[in-house]
Amino acid sequence: MSEPVRESMEFDVVIVGGGPAGLAAAIRLRQLSPDISVCLIEKGSEIGAHIVSGAVIEPRSLTELLPDWRERGAPLNTPVTAEDMLYLTRSSSLRVPMLDRFMPHMANHGNYVVSLGEVCRWLAAQAEELGVEIYPGFAGADVLIEENRVVGVVTGDMGVGRDGQPGPNYQPGMELRARYTLFGEGCRGSLTKKVMAHYDLRQGVDAQTYGLGIKEVWEIPAEKHRPGLVQHSFGWPLDNNTYGGAWLYHFGENLVSYGFVIGLDYANPWLSPFDEMQRVKLHPAFRKHLEGGRRIAYGARALSEGGLQSLPRLTFPGGALIGDSAGFLNVPKIKGTHTAMKSGMLAAEAVAEALKAERPEPAAFTDKVRRSWLWQELRGARNIRPAFARFGARGGAVYAALDAMVLRGRAPWTLHFQHKDNETLKPASACEKPAYPKPDGTLTFDRLSSVFLSATNHEEDQPVHLHLRNPSLWKTVNWDVFHAPEARYCPAGVYEVADEDTAPRLQINAQNCVHCKTCDIKDPTQNIDWTTPEGGGGPNYPAGM
Repeated sequence: MSEPVRESMEFDVVIVGGGPAGLAAAIRLRQLSPDISVCLIEKGSEIGAHIVSGAVIEPRSLTELLPDWRERGAPLNTPVTAEDMLYLTRSSSLRVPMLDRFMPHMANHGNYVVSLGEVCRWLAAQAEELGVEIYPGFAGADVLIEENRVVGVVTGDMGVGRDGQPGPNYQPGMELRARYTLFGEGCRGSLTKKVMAHYDLRQGVDAQTYGLGIKEVWEIPAEKHRPGLVQHSFGWPLDNNTYGGAWLYHFGENLVSYGFVIGLDYANPWLSPFDEMQRVKLHPAFRKHLEGGRRIAYGARALSEGGLQSLPRLTFPGGALIGDSAGFLNVPKIKGTHTAMKSGMLAAEAVAEALKAERPEPAAFTDKVRRSWLWQELRGARNIRPAFARFGARGGAVYAALDAMVLRGRAPWTLHFQHKDNETLKPASACEKPAYPKPDGTLTFDRLSSVFLSATNHEEDQPVHLHLRNPSLWKTVNWDVFHAPEARYCPAGVYEVADEDTAPRLQINAQNCVHCKTCDIKDPTQNIDWTTPEGGGGPNYPAGM
């Protein structure tokens, strides 16, 4: 296809991603100066379309950004009223006593259970009132770099067929040019990958480690609903060497967010995060909440879990990384909204200063982060996730309690991650296959019925957005050594093995993709490249879910 003729628009700041970080940055920029022109693009069909409900949010950053958020009608309607941390065995559970003492980083007093999609929709409305231009359904397809400086992004072409040629409804993408560009794509963003590689932003820091979070939203009988109940668990069904656990939050009108997260540094290629998530629902500690209800939404997303020692360099000529694009998640808290928002606000302040002073780069962003409570919070939590990687689940839990009660996050050492997540799989022949129960269609389900609930859609004629960099590696590595782990770690049934008994080959069902990015992270040779599909494609989580 010949190079398309693109229209161009110019702004002071372009923000890629309509999550908490990008929206907070946009609002803060316009608060600081109504003369700063701000454009925000979001690949989902609308703000919040790619954010499945159910999160516990700490309102600290929101209060700093919009102190009158209650009067403005922010959808934080379910305060946390009770919480439990459970250690699960196969058939029973042990409650961790005095949670605020033994695991104070997990305590949720003063927090709210929310629909994060609704929060983002509300933040978008506040941004638009301030004059931010928001364009949902526009996916960032490439980074504009001129004279080694980022000068904006290119949105994806629309109406391109699988053969790469323009179709009858072809529309070329646009150049969105900016003096500064902020990347808030969330975990493993496709443009963020390009920026990191071009400027070598990860030099000198630990490899990022990731988790995969898989969520369901249930509607349960009113008599079973306990608004504000927060329940977390660890232990069964994972072995001592595998990081992860489950959660369950009661919120909204008889809604429950149930989910499971697993560290993607796991070793057994037979492990299926989706099936682990399904069987936890059969445990008495979770089953009693969901029985009699119906599942109404499903989704999955990778999370950046490396914390402080895995943060890349945050700035580059012409822009910065914010939110989970950089990796500001506080893993022990299992929270990233408040940290993402704070990073966006600090980046906005640095950019506003740079625009006013005509400096070439908002380098002050890194200094602002280091002087903020955000840095102190991540520094205090920095050793807990790597402790689980080093000492296992039980040893990590002991270390976490020691760190909280005795060291108080001020240990004179820093633990480090030793491997990238794609390097940890053992050969399939050396590992035991888990015995997963068949779905019963009432509490447990299969992948395809789950993907249906995500309302995922990609136009069938568009180019496939999942690529094998070297197709020949699949047979010799993925199949012969690891027996196609992508067919198990993908929570959406994107990857299947065809003709398994005769001539095995990989079939990619890209239309099922829920944009979790796990394949881009966990493939043993980093052979799978997740690229941005057409704007508006992917899951569509409705308002209120």
